[in-house]
Amino acid sequence: MKTYFINVIAVAIGGALGAVLRFSVDLPLYDTYFPINTIIVNLIGSLILGALTAIYIIKDTREWIKAGLGVGFCGGFTTMSALANDAFVLITNGDVLLFSLYLIISVIGGIGLAVLGYVSLMKWKAGDSS
Repeated sequence: MKTYFINVIAVAIGGALGAVLRFSVDLPLYDTYFPINTIIVNLIGSLILGALTAIYIIKDTREWIKAGLGVGFCGGFTTMSALANDAFVLITNGDVLLFSLYLIISVIGGIGLAVLGYVSLMKWKAGDSS
């Protein structure tokens, strides 16, 4: 039970930090028609989560750190709900091209950057002689 509460606190702290950072990235780009702000945070978050996944495989990591950084920080920083809403707005406005571009960049880019973060850290560790 103690471990559960430690994880909850780590998620809360990480989530708060991620949400504040997301808000900071969002503000300067908020008035643009194309949701570049959502793309930026989701792609960066995907890269970070891919790298964290590699770190957790390379190094034995405490559960509360995984929860705080992965679920908390990355979960607070990235946003599936904004992606869904942005896509809905684009398609209901009849912007099929922007809608398609948005989803392709978000999904393929997100998966690609998660893989890049993971592979980069794994290769870095493989090249590490220690």
